[in-house]
Amino acid sequence: MTEVNQANKAAVLQMWGYLDGSGIRPEFLHEDVAFFGHEPVGSLSGYRSYIADFWSPLRQSFADLHRETHLFFGGVSNGQRDGNIANDGNHWVTGTGLFHGTFVADYCGVPATGTAVSIRWGEFAKLQDGIITEIYFMLDMIDLMQQAGCNPLPPDLGATGLYPPPAAGDGMLLDPADDTVSAHSLDHIRRFIFDGLNAYDENELESMGMADWFHADLQWYGPGGIGGCLSFKEFEDLHQAPWLVAFPDRSVQDLTALFAEGQYSAGPGWAGVTATHTGPYLGFEASNRPLKINGLDWWKRVDDEYIENWVFVDMIHLFDQMGINLLPSRNT
Repeated sequence: MTEVNQANKAAVLQMWGYLDGSGIRPEFLHEDVAFFGHEPVGSLSGYRSYIADFWSPLRQSFADLHRETHLFFGGVSNGQRDGNIANDGNHWVTGTGLFHGTFVADYCGVPATGTAVSIRWGEFAKLQDGIITEIYFMLDMIDLMQQAGCNPLPPDLGATGLYPPPAAGDGMLLDPADDTVSAHSLDHIRRFIFDGLNAYDENELESMGMADWFHADLQWYGPGGIGGCLSFKEFEDLHQAPWLVAFPDRSVQDLTALFAEGQYSAGPGWAGVTATHTGPYLGFEASNRPLKINGLDWWKRVDDEYIENWVFVDMIHLFDQMGINLLPSRNT
């Protein structure tokens, strides 16, 4: 497994090198690769569509686009709630960080500013026999709109624009990690997600026992619209409480993937959380509509507590389901 994981990480790094400049499709990117992106990009089929409908427009909108990677690792997934790997057990590689560039042309309906921007990105790649067959990708569109001066939501309750690399500077796992440590991390994150998060009684935050999982000095790097939280108390007060008022019946489902390497774990969830919008959220009243929430998460474990958590939520997709359009181009 270690050799496969190392080869897979090398393949993904080479693919990013191709995207960032070489211009030649690598042999390990499947011709029929399935791409699942943030709204309004959505799902694309095949590498030609992936390049023409996602990557090329991104490069055209942001001059001198270059990638900064904060986290990079891989592993074998166990993201089913029942732990059955017969329907999972796939190999994945993930990365997240910032794209830097100059916003020279409108992107997904967000008006260009001609100024430098830093765009949060997160990616998960599924590989079979060393070939990339699926990609799950998000840009933080609300954060981009905040930088462009057209924020459609109230000011973040948490810190705006906070998306740093790990404090310890150890997020790039280019060398193999200890298999025992990785196995413990995977078991730990499974128990946290499927036992802890899903334990909420829809009344009291304490029912989830989050204090048993998170360090008091938790650094929670949330998406635009929510913001970052610089302690466990801020996480509960500024994110978790408003989220659970709005979506009290939210429940984590089978995830697209969930894996770990070393002290890091990660997972994409397309419809990874289901909920009903029965309370106010970010200035909008309850729509009482059922929701399927797409998100990406990365966690760092120290001993048996999470000290850092990087989070994407596809806010455009979320609010679309509430009947609310957040993109400027849809409101003109």
